[in-house]
Amino acid sequence: MAEAALLQLQLVNLDRKSPLRDQIYQLVRTLIIIGQLRPGQSVNEVEIAEQLGVSRTPVREAVKRLSDEGLINVYAQTGTFVAGISRDALEEAYVIRNALEVESVRRAAAKIRKEHLEELEDIIGQHQTAIGRKRYTDAIRLDDQFHRTIAEINNLSMLWRAVDISKAQMDRGRYLALPRPGSGETTIAQHQAILAALAARDGDRAMEAMRVHLDTSLRNTLSLIGDILEPAER
Repeated sequence: MAEAALLQLQLVNLDRKSPLRDQIYQLVRTLIIIGQLRPGQSVNEVEIAEQLGVSRTPVREAVKRLSDEGLINVYAQTGTFVAGISRDALEEAYVIRNALEVESVRRAAAKIRKEHLEELEDIIGQHQTAIGRKRYTDAIRLDDQFHRTIAEINNLSMLWRAVDISKAQMDRGRYLALPRPGSGETTIAQHQAILAALAARDGDRAMEAMRVHLDTSLRNTLSLIGDILEPAER
C-alpha cells in the first residue's frame, strides 16, 4: 500500500463512539479521490487495520462499500486494488449529475433568498482567491461547496449524497490532473453565470447555465486525463 496513504492514516484519530466502518470508508474514499491511492495500487486491509488500531471487520466492511461504488476492485486470488478510471464511468457520472443538478438549480431559482445569494457569492469569491494563490485542492473543495449549497437551498440532502457518490470518478480525475491551467477561471465564470440566473429567478436560464457547466467539466476531465483512462466498453 502507498507509503503516503499509510502516513495519512497514522495521523487519524477515530471517534470510537461512532461507527468505525463509516469513518474508515470515508478515510479510504478520500485517499482514493485525492490521489494518495492511485489506480492499480494495492489496498491492504491488514495494514489499514494496524495503522488505525482497529480489527479487520470494519475495514472489510468499508472496502466492500467502496467496491460497490466502483472505487476498489477485489480479486479473490490476487488481492484488493484501487480501481482504474474509465470513460464509461465518467460519462455515467455526467448523465447522473446532469439529471439531478439541472433539476436542483431549477427548483433553487424559485426558492432562493438574499442570504442564499450572498452565500453563493462568498463561495465564488473564496474560489477566486484559491485559484489566484494556486491552492488547487481548496479550489476543488469550493467548487463542490457551490454545488452542494444549491442542493441545500432545496433541502435536498439525499440528492447531494447521490451526486457525491456518482461524481467520485470525476473527482479522481480532477485531482490527478492538478494543476489545471485556465480551467479554474472557466469554472468561476460559469458559476457566476449560474448565480446571475438564480438572482434573476430565471429557472430556464439557470438550467442551461448548469448544463453548460457540467458539459465543460466532463470535456475538460476527459481531455486532461485521457492518457490514463481505461478503454470504454463496447
